[in-house]
Amino acid sequence: MKKTLSIFLTLFCFFSISFAQKASTQTTTNTFNPDLYKGLKWRNIGPFRGGRSVTATGVKQNPMTYYFGSTGGGIWKTEDAGISWKNISDGQLKTGSVGVI
Repeated sequence: MKKTLSIFLTLFCFFSISFAQKASTQTTTNTFNPDLYKGLKWRNIGPFRGGRSVTATGVKQNPMTYYFGSTGGGIWKTEDAGISWKNISDGQLKTGSVGVI
């Protein structure tokens, strides 16, 4: 029994050390292809004046058109998926906030 246990422990130690040395020599490098990101550029979405949005909705039949209601800023519309926005409620609302569109 002692001989079997001794052989088992010897083999266990040998394989453990061998595995540890193998694992320590392997290095992992995370790489990415910068060409995948060349077409991306920063853009500000929404009106440049800032403010808080209270509600927003899109048009199912036209995925480029969206509306949002803001706090103290009326109703805004985009027809180019957020690249530019236009206030479509100037002078028409008697309230400071638009909560539902």
